[in-house]
Amino acid sequence: MNRYPWWKYAILLVALLLGALYTAPNFFGEAPAVQVSSGKSTVKVDDTTLERVRGALTGANIAFDVLAIEGASVRVRFADTDTQIKAKDAIGRALNPDPADERFIVALNLVSRTPKWMANLRALPMYLGLDLRGGVHFLMEVDMRAALRQQIDGYASDTRNALREKRIRFAGITRETEGVTVGLPDAAAADTARDLLVARMPAMQWTVQTTPEGTRLVGRLQPQAVAEIQKQALSQNIETLHKRVNELGVAEPVIQQQGLNRVVVQLPGVQDTARAKTIIGRTATLQIRLVETDLSAAAETVPERLGPGETMPRMVGLKRDVIATGEQLVQASATIDRDQRPAVSVRLNDVAGRAMRQVTRENLGKPMAIVLYEKGKGEAISVATIQGEFGNDFQITGNFTPQETADMALLTRAGALAAPMEIIEERTIGPSLGAENIKMGFNSVLWGFIAIAVFMCGYYLLFGVFSSVALAFNLLCLIALLSLLQATLTLPGIAAIALTLGMAIDANVLINERVREELRAGLSPQQAIHKGYEAAWGTILDSNVTTLIAGIALLAFGSGPVRGFAVVHCLGILTSMFSAVVFSRGLVNLWYGRQKRLKSVSIGQVWKGGEARPQLDENKL
Repeated sequence: MNRYPWWKYAILLVALLLGALYTAPNFFGEAPAVQVSSGKSTVKVDDTTLERVRGALTGANIAFDVLAIEGASVRVRFADTDTQIKAKDAIGRALNPDPADERFIVALNLVSRTPKWMANLRALPMYLGLDLRGGVHFLMEVDMRAALRQQIDGYASDTRNALREKRIRFAGITRETEGVTVGLPDAAAADTARDLLVARMPAMQWTVQTTPEGTRLVGRLQPQAVAEIQKQALSQNIETLHKRVNELGVAEPVIQQQGLNRVVVQLPGVQDTARAKTIIGRTATLQIRLVETDLSAAAETVPERLGPGETMPRMVGLKRDVIATGEQLVQASATIDRDQRPAVSVRLNDVAGRAMRQVTRENLGKPMAIVLYEKGKGEAISVATIQGEFGNDFQITGNFTPQETADMALLTRAGALAAPMEIIEERTIGPSLGAENIKMGFNSVLWGFIAIAVFMCGYYLLFGVFSSVALAFNLLCLIALLSLLQATLTLPGIAAIALTLGMAIDANVLINERVREELRAGLSPQQAIHKGYEAAWGTILDSNVTTLIAGIALLAFGSGPVRGFAVVHCLGILTSMFSAVVFSRGLVNLWYGRQKRLKSVSIGQVWKGGEARPQLDENKL
């Protein structure tokens, strides 16, 4: 009656071992480390970078524990923070000899001390939130005026190209806050230009105005277009920030919209606040411009990207006009040209395609450059000769390897901030405060568990011991599951763990009381155990399902700390049902199930109904 088959005990044993395996990494702690990542889109982190870091540490006589490439960065782990800081300075001097032109980002970081064999089994510690691990919190505001101004600049350029293409005479184009104004010789030209621009640029509202100075065509952004520009600027900035914080190696960063023009950025574990601000504030823009062979007459000179084995960059002169920008790129991918050579296939939008067609038609045989601007400095990532007229679709060919074309395609797609951002609030939470929060949270869970276990053992005796062991198993499974899913633990998450303990023991109280009821009803101990577990299961299921529905609602509609609480809460409900019903029943079956003539069970005082019941005397009423 109260016996488990061997396979059920095997499942419980496997769950216990896996729980211990995936919980253990959370107790190894973190070690100070230095992370090296690319400081420019044109710089790659590879085995050569790894050897340069090794050489810098060896030359400075600095000992390290682990040196390896992880993802797109090199990480070096050290024994203490003093060695970490010395190593950062030594690596920085070796990789960035020119402080004004940093090619690599050398940042302080923290990495787990989990043994490699555990990491290979995906046994990793939970991510810790900003309040537990320490780090930086930024509140950034997007300059929406700049976003609108950039869009209007593009419309002004498109207007000029459209009028020139149709040979419509105009006196000049003036950029204004909310649109552009075109001076025209007469009303007929204004009507023709309006019909053309309405078809080309539906986001603008065009009206003809007659003034004493002459006729002009005024274009203003429509309200829905302004709202769409602001929405796209905010979403593009958030996406770009996600790409940039990856260079810091931050686990589970929080980057989310707040209001109409603000973004919250939380970077747990980041120790170097200044470095984080530098990376987040990076600007990257792409331009396609004609090359000026006479450097003295060039509007600007930039270095050309270094090729294999090259150490001295060649300078490239650029003409003033910009043919196309990175925002006008629709697609860029590595491909093979007709001669089976590696190439980069580029597709522009219609406006940039028309401008490209006109420029290439007029400049056959002349060089054209693709220039990437980062941190205010430009670098020509490609310089090619115009072989023929082309428009929206074209290929960039040269003496490239397949890997180089893949890298170049990535660079041409490199994300840029749609509008400048300013940090209006900055908070730093030190590692010591995070460690104190962890200690306080751990103590709250520990003492809560001890208090529950003391009460259960004192009130239910041996059945209380079974309940306490099942509660410990529940906690083990919950921590293991959070670690396996790589969830982010915050202070609200620790509160959810403490709450889970109380909810989990509630199921065991229901079971124990139901067993007592069956014993009071006169059933034998074996029958009382069996019927107690069977009858309590329905009540436990109902109560946990309704609580789970509330947790799912928090998970679906909450954000930030609320979602963190909901994740732990929902997982805790599932593990508590398994531990309270299946695991505790296994312990009871293992202890009592093989005793055929069981006369009593240790479940505390069983009060029998009908004994010593007080009688009422009607004469005294």
